[in-house]
Amino acid sequence: MQLNDKIRSGQFVVLGEFEPPKGIDFGGFLKNADLVKGRLDAVVVPEMANGVLKASSLGGCAFLQSHGTETVLQICHRDRNRLALQADILAASALGISNVMAVPGDDIRFGDHPQARAVNDLNLLDLLQLLKTLQEGKDMAGIELAGKPQFCTGSLLNTGASGGLLDMELDNLDQMIRLGVRFVITTPVFDIHRFQQFIKRINTLQVAVIPTILLLKSAGMARYIDRNMKHINIPPETIREIQKAPDKPKKCIQIAGELIRQLKALGMAGVMISTVGWEDKLPQVLSEAKL
Repeated sequence: MQLNDKIRSGQFVVLGEFEPPKGIDFGGFLKNADLVKGRLDAVVVPEMANGVLKASSLGGCAFLQSHGTETVLQICHRDRNRLALQADILAASALGISNVMAVPGDDIRFGDHPQARAVNDLNLLDLLQLLKTLQEGKDMAGIELAGKPQFCTGSLLNTGASGGLLDMELDNLDQMIRLGVRFVITTPVFDIHRFQQFIKRINTLQVAVIPTILLLKSAGMARYIDRNMKHINIPPETIREIQKAPDKPKKCIQIAGELIRQLKALGMAGVMISTVGWEDKLPQVLSEAKL
């Protein structure tokens, strides 16, 4: 069953995030995807996450699709103008990619090419409007297309926003839904109670909310994220659990699995598991989560 059909039917969706390589050797990329073939509904291929040069999301998606794995393409307005964005979107549809996520892209000043210039010809809502327009059979200039692309469209949701930023996030979500967004992938979730408070303000019948589960690697990584990433909160007890564990990688896998089980019990539409270089441990996370 394709991702779009599974979302529509209300079944629990399981996505995995796989970084494409920094280079042309896609062997490890394919090997890791094959390890979980049949256990994931689709693989999300990031578009140069953290502003670090990698093979493109379009290239990674086309490669995995050619080997029988359904993918989610990330379309990023940071690096392309409206012409290039439309060209890539049309090419993706022609290559059989049926899921797309509109994302703004991380700040390139903190990546490995800080001298690069961001484009940002469009903003996120503009990009979603562009996707909607193309699916209606016209380009941004109003010219009719030779065939309409059709996508299951998604975007991002910051569940760690608070105060005025939270109101803005919810307003943006309403606009995204009106522009055809069917699913949103959240910032990483570690604090279930805090997440529950956020989700109460969203009509999950209108959009599929898919929380991100970030696989931690150490207590140090957890502390760094908690201190430096203002929209991600990691409970102190989670950090202590990792710190005290004799087998820290195993404990991190157990924490991820338990979070997935809790979110599934809450009735979430699914999860997106991000392993940041530990893709080979994804089968263990899935087993821990009983998926």
